[in-house]
Amino acid sequence: MMEYHVPVMLAESIDGLKIKADGIYVDLTFGGGGHSKVILEKLESGHLYAFDQDEEAEQNAKKIDSRSFTFIKANFRYLKKYLRVYGISKVNGILADLGISSHQIDEASRGFSTRSQGPLDMRMNQKSGITASSLISEIEDYDLRRVLRNWGDLKNASAVSRAICQARVNAPIETTQQLVDIIEPFAPRGRQNKFYAQVFQALRIEVNEESLALEEMLSEGIDVLEHEGRFVVMSYHSLEDRMVKNFFNKGKRDGEVEKDFYGNLLRPLVPINKKPIMAREEEINRNKRARRAKLRIAQKIENVR
Repeated sequence: MMEYHVPVMLAESIDGLKIKADGIYVDLTFGGGGHSKVILEKLESGHLYAFDQDEEAEQNAKKIDSRSFTFIKANFRYLKKYLRVYGISKVNGILADLGISSHQIDEASRGFSTRSQGPLDMRMNQKSGITASSLISEIEDYDLRRVLRNWGDLKNASAVSRAICQARVNAPIETTQQLVDIIEPFAPRGRQNKFYAQVFQALRIEVNEESLALEEMLSEGIDVLEHEGRFVVMSYHSLEDRMVKNFFNKGKRDGEVEKDFYGNLLRPLVPINKKPIMAREEEINRNKRARRAKLRIAQKIENVR
């Protein structure tokens, strides 16, 4: 299962959970099971609940034969709902490795990457929601500009959006190669691959409502954590990291400060690390994806919710 996806900062993520042998833990992004497998090795009477909406992740989960493990095929935004099904209201730790797995990027049929031609799909759950192809065939120009600017950090979002909207008039944009051909003239020389990755990332985030799902997950995660429970989140995009930082520091997406009558700061979590933990150079050399990773860890505190 490790071949499906090589977890970034695996040891640091697991250490951040401070696992108790009898604790209850949640892996919100099961993927290939890299994190779950290590967590299970540390449990005795405890239990691990793993979430993922991906079909292949579900198949990977079937390879784990343990009474301490339960796989839940669902989006992590519904954390509380599904834990409630299993009679769980509080947990000792939550782990989320955001983004997409190495396997999903490499799989041409998913349409996440320009490495090989495939259908312009990009759905995490291929049985629901609209595809990237459907999105760019229906979205208004100004909304597409917003998506490209906010989720892809594109400086020339207006020009790229205009080109896509003009191209779709002549023919549906249904494959990754078709999209690359349209946006190629706007790619900075020598940085084409990074530019393509930014465009594809923006569309993927919009297709899967990743920003809204992350906000809902962070809010629900805070609610289900036990006192002194650990929340461990790894992000690969500046906007995601900013949201995690604000929730960990203030308990809200926008980072708004809330105080009691006496002026004391009210917040549900206390950050363990003031600055995000970054991958070491040796790991980055082995796995280029690690360069963008930012790991944040927080602990639940009392008397705030």
